[in-house]
Amino acid sequence: MAFTEDETTEHLKVIEDKFWSRRRPPLHLRDRIREGQRMDGQAIELFFVRPVFERPGLFTEESIAKVQHMRSRDVRRLFWKRADGKWHAYPPCREVKSLTDALRVIDEDGHHCFFG
Repeated sequence: MAFTEDETTEHLKVIEDKFWSRRRPPLHLRDRIREGQRMDGQAIELFFVRPVFERPGLFTEESIAKVQHMRSRDVRRLFWKRADGKWHAYPPCREVKSLTDALRVIDEDGHHCFFG
């Protein structure tokens, strides 16, 4: 079951307040690097949109993290995208109780998985 309209609105507010407001690219780069999120079912993917190296005018999405809501247990699972291009569970903290907690873990990036 996908997020309801009210849940989507609340999630977007939390993402803005607790994550993008801290991680948004500086003003002088915002015409080249943009932040984004995608909601698919019970998952939220965070990403940056940036220029392709040595390909002027082309842009690519660079995934940061994915947060999967496990409604049956009311927890969120954290994932990071490895070099193989696949999502993997984030070993130091596989589950958290809230979206706010998930965003805090991603922002802190204690093991340099989300932001290198």
